[in-house]
Amino acid sequence: MGRRIAMIGAGSIGFTRRLMQDILSVPELGDTTFALCDISEQNLEMVAALCRRDVAYNQLPARIEATTDQRRAIAGADYVICTIRQGGLAAFQHDIDIPLRYGIDQCVGDTICAGGIMYGQRSIPAMLAICADMRREAPGARLLNYSNPMAMNVWACEQFGGIATIGLCHGVQGAHQQIASVIEHWARRSGQIAADARVTTDDVTVSAAGINHQTWFIQVRWRDQDMIPLLGELFAAHPTYPTTEKVRIDVLRRFGYYSTESNGHLSEYLPWYRKRAADIPRWIDLSNWIHGETGGYLRVCSESRRWFETDYPNWLREQPPRFDPATRSHEHGSYIIEALETGRVYRGHFNVINRGHITNLPDGCVIEIPGYVDRSGVQLPVIGRLPLACAATCAASVRVQELAVEAAVHGDVQLLKQAMLHDPLVGAVCDPEEVWQMTDELLVAQAAWLPQYADALAGAAARLTQATADGTRVALREGAGAARLTTRSAEQLAADAARTRRLAGSPDRGRVAE
Repeated sequence: MGRRIAMIGAGSIGFTRRLMQDILSVPELGDTTFALCDISEQNLEMVAALCRRDVAYNQLPARIEATTDQRRAIAGADYVICTIRQGGLAAFQHDIDIPLRYGIDQCVGDTICAGGIMYGQRSIPAMLAICADMRREAPGARLLNYSNPMAMNVWACEQFGGIATIGLCHGVQGAHQQIASVIEHWARRSGQIAADARVTTDDVTVSAAGINHQTWFIQVRWRDQDMIPLLGELFAAHPTYPTTEKVRIDVLRRFGYYSTESNGHLSEYLPWYRKRAADIPRWIDLSNWIHGETGGYLRVCSESRRWFETDYPNWLREQPPRFDPATRSHEHGSYIIEALETGRVYRGHFNVINRGHITNLPDGCVIEIPGYVDRSGVQLPVIGRLPLACAATCAASVRVQELAVEAAVHGDVQLLKQAMLHDPLVGAVCDPEEVWQMTDELLVAQAAWLPQYADALAGAAARLTQATADGTRVALREGAGAARLTTRSAEQLAADAARTRRLAGSPDRGRVAE
């Protein structure tokens, strides 16, 4: 009998269609039932129509269901895949724009920092509702989470939702490709390989460990050579990365270890690179949003959604993709399901609860480490101690995540403000009163998506009003940020329709060149 996979947040064109294609590229999974669920009936039906057409073209017995009833979608599921963005682009806009008024300039805003913390406040109640439906309707199902803020969501599902959860991110794979590229350029220059020879990720063995979006390559081997001591030199000599990855290379130079996450991401998790607006441009590059553009991910997501809705008739007319194992993406989800169902072993890097795996990070927090999956489940090694500088950086974020999770679960404004206060970049930019007033403003603006704070919202609004009346309202910044680009119209996007369509349909928009 075929498996049932519930996909929550299935109005996400990038993830839903790509993950379905990956799963159905596995011969043993061809008769899977996909129960697609989204709160937007319009988005859901658009994606479901594409998925049904793709399945029919590939002549598979797979079935596509579409419903806005989450409990119905989850009922009887063997796997639940979560790709929700709670509050959508409207809430995301607040995550970027309101902190910017207080001097906090974010590129992504989905992990920690002010935007990531608020994203967690919206997401965690929705994640716990998914867990509750799983306990009632699909006991024993596995939850595979792609939704950010990854660590906070997995932490909440495990500690408060009672559901074993695996968090999945493509950051390690992307950085692994970068490492293969720098080794390739070095090996060619030094005559170790021919001028036209390639070094791929299959040639380079890596292990990374840390926390999501702050994971560190602690092992890199090529031809049985330890490459960690050489990475600083290799990245500095690469033809592109010294321009696009300035923050990552600077951290590599000072820490001795390369971070898995992009330049834009990493720059907002640390207190050093985005704290003064005048300094931000020298640490970023605007050739692609992911290198540090102010509000870059918000812009790209907005453009992708706008283009999908505008260009949708053309998506329906184009030839559907042929499901082929050779064209599967690097996303972990299909490989995990394949391993659990067939026993074919898969090695990846997963976000899981720390149970002594990294000994100098707190037990109970969410870490990202390598693991193996087969029919018996997920096997996770003991990593031991992270290098001290890497552990110190991760530990600061872990405590912010802990405060934010507790705040989200209990609707505790004081804990929320303390999470903001302890965030590395927020603390580098704002004084305590600025943090307090910014948090109140974010609460008021996002009231529609924060049911757990219903009793506290009037107080937040009153405090802002009183501060204005008595002259204690903090000074707010004007302007669009240090490096913000204008969101393009549908007409502008149409100038390069093929590239725009690739971007809109990709689950990893940082890899699609703009």
